Amino acid sequence: MKRNIVIATVTAAVLIGGGTATAIAVAGDDEAPTKKSDVRVSNDDTGRDDDADANDTDDNDADDKAEDKADAAEDRAAKDTGEDAEDKAENATDAKAAKVDAADAIKAALKNTAGTAVSADLDDEGTKHVWDVDILTNGGAWHSVQVDPATGKVLGSHVDRDDDGDDAAETAQIRDALKGSSVTAAEAAEAGAAKGTVTSVDLDEESADKAWEVDTTAANGTGSDWRVDAGSGKITADRSND
Repeated sequence: MKRNIVIATVTAAVLIGGGTATAIAVAGDDEAPTKKSDVRVSNDDTGRDDDADANDTDDNDADDKAEDKADAAEDRAAKDTGEDAEDKAENATDAKAAKVDAADAIKAALKNTAGTAVSADLDDEGTKHVWDVDILTNGGAWHSVQVDPATGKVLGSHVDRDDDGDDAAETAQIRDALKGSSVTAAEAAEAGAAKGTVTSVDLDEESADKAWEVDTTAANGTGSDWRVDAGSGKITADRSND
């Protein structure tokens, strides 16, 4: 009888406290203690975990919306609002011709001529398009390498002559801009590809902030101007023309 009273008392205490208890039931002075029994009661009535999960979800949704809003603002700022219908049609034609993207064209050119790619432009040469990649060799010579945007094949290359006599100064300026840069022309092109079809990549050696200038074209021919930080690779709208 005493054992039943003890167990009932302990069980009631556990139910009220919502915790864990260990009870030893004793039948009497002449009997050995019975086996211990653990009684556990979980209490999920507070709903604290659910509330925390809901708050985390709300915070994440808010962060995602803020990020999407910021990206949309960058996209609007990068658009070339001065383009007319003819410009957009030309841009769309250029983008369609670039089956081999700027990054791959740069890589193909560097396999042909070792050095540092400083620019890549998708040029319309009469009846066909061509990637024109400018490479500065370690020896200081400038090479122009032409890459077929349809196949990625190198069509030819030549050494640029210093017709105006300012190549030495320009080369020094470009080398200075490249110091400490960890982002290559190909990597800048890859960053720009997330925004559209890249049609041009050029090192901006004249600005205080080291960056690559990247032009992209949307499917409808709308052009956008971007800057890719030469150190971090972060892409932002080019607001120099605002």
